[in-house]
Amino acid sequence: MRLPTLHRMQRRLIWLLAPALFCICALAGASPRYRLVAYTTDWDAGEDAQLDKIDTLIFAFARVSGDQAVLSATASGKLDRIVALKATHPKLRVVISIGGWGVGGFSEMAGTAAGRQIFADSAARMVAMHHADGIDIDWEYPGHHESGIRSSPQDRANFTLLMTGLRAALDRAGAGDGKRYTLSVAVADGPFVSGVDIAAVAPLVDWFNLMTYDFCNSMTPDTCHHTGLHASALAPADARTTDRAVRQFLSAGAPPEKLLIGVAMYGREFADVQPRHDGLYQSYGHYAGGHSWPELKRDFIDRNGYVRHWDTQAQAPWLWNPRKRAFITYDDPQSIAAKAVYVESQHLGGIMYWEVQQDPSGELLDAVRRGLHDASQAQRN
Repeated sequence: MRLPTLHRMQRRLIWLLAPALFCICALAGASPRYRLVAYTTDWDAGEDAQLDKIDTLIFAFARVSGDQAVLSATASGKLDRIVALKATHPKLRVVISIGGWGVGGFSEMAGTAAGRQIFADSAARMVAMHHADGIDIDWEYPGHHESGIRSSPQDRANFTLLMTGLRAALDRAGAGDGKRYTLSVAVADGPFVSGVDIAAVAPLVDWFNLMTYDFCNSMTPDTCHHTGLHASALAPADARTTDRAVRQFLSAGAPPEKLLIGVAMYGREFADVQPRHDGLYQSYGHYAGGHSWPELKRDFIDRNGYVRHWDTQAQAPWLWNPRKRAFITYDDPQSIAAKAVYVESQHLGGIMYWEVQQDPSGELLDAVRRGLHDASQAQRN
């Protein structure tokens, strides 16, 4: 008689606990699962502590050559070392990015059906051969030649055809390997995305990497918040911002969960800047270069005459050195926290950043993770 009695007690206990277990599971399911994606050009053993904090590492770059996706010998060696990290970090995914600023060959390759097929098949082979997990296309930019590459009015249609072919080639390769390879695309905003049919490309990709940085650079006439979240009160009506980029993509039909906004682990400095408004949205004499996050902390933020300012409306910091008339725009933990809140409020897919070597200690990566966690908790409360 004891065994049936014990059975009945167990069933009753499970019945009593079921509502509580359901609530716990529902609460866990309500927590968003954001993607945290990092671009990297190399890897150093001192950065290994970051690996369990990143979902996907995107290796930059492969390139286009003779209609094929190719890696230089040096890049191939770096990629293999990065892929080997998955042995001790099994949740890590490694994706190969093809392209980058000033890397051409895309328009010519995508201009013919044969070229697109050759490229797609070679990219899928590259992924499988190097035991990577997907492809990221960084064509800067379809229909544009500002970076010195060739472009064509047909780039917009051909880009969609290229992505369609890539998705099919990756699916074929994955079927043979028992895997599903991801496909993502690095895209700009404003006029620079005119050559991308966002609505047509959205179903083909796993996510969009929105390059919401470099809004001002050596090719623009004025300073700005190069990775600002919202428009400053001083910004012109057509100023590029992260929020405007997101709205542009949403309006064009991109699902919010496929949008990853960009964080910059570096700053941009401008020299001989007009002094009004402490250099913000002013013309400048010459572009002075970029600074990694460690350099910004060591030499510039409230040091050596550079004073930190905060733009409440834009949710972005900047530095101004009145004696040198030097201006630096950058991301920091405060602006990153604001971006994380924005990701939560807009139900976006997550955050990506350029790039690991600019934040070798992972301090800004930790700010991204903390911001996403805090934003999620605040929303749930």
